[in-house]
Amino acid sequence: MKLLYATSNPAKYTAMRDALQPLGIRLLSLRDMNQVPVAPEEGKTLQENARQKALFYYQHYEIPLFSCDSGLYFENLPQELQPGIHVRSPQGVYLDDQAMLDYYGGLAARYGDLTARYRNAVCLITDPKHIYESMDESLASNRFLLTARPHRILRPGFPLDSLSKKLPSGEYYYDINSHDADDLVGYEGFTAFFRENLLS
Repeated sequence: MKLLYATSNPAKYTAMRDALQPLGIRLLSLRDMNQVPVAPEEGKTLQENARQKALFYYQHYEIPLFSCDSGLYFENLPQELQPGIHVRSPQGVYLDDQAMLDYYGGLAARYGDLTARYRNAVCLITDPKHIYESMDESLASNRFLLTARPHRILRPGFPLDSLSKKLPSGEYYYDINSHDADDLVGYEGFTAFFRENLLS
């Protein structure tokens, strides 16, 4: 079946496409659509943002789709510096990929390697009467280290992956196999979510 992933980020699309491929889902992204409006993201939680985006794009395209939202949380970092749901705009200003590397790398340089975790939320709409949501722990990443020095590989759309190291080994995720790298997103949790709510 066809399913629209309400994102225009090619890196996020490719990663999710690969995760859902075993389910026989043909995934589209907003880059495949015409006249793409900008969805509001005014929620106070990850789940509210995922729901708001999904409802917005479902009303516009009227096809089965889903939206995700991610938040980044650090251990032992002052509350005023926690990005939470504002990963791309931690101080109220939107950051492009390079600016994200500079900002978060600067935090790690100031405070030392930071122990971090992503929380993820998803909202799936197949029709107006069938809306499925989750922010389950299975969608969250494992704990990882965010360091000041970026890896030589820079992947557009996922800049912080270049600063991310696996715990407890301290290896950059880009230097280990792709299965271990999935720890950064929680793709197994997403696969289980879609299997349960879309294919059952």
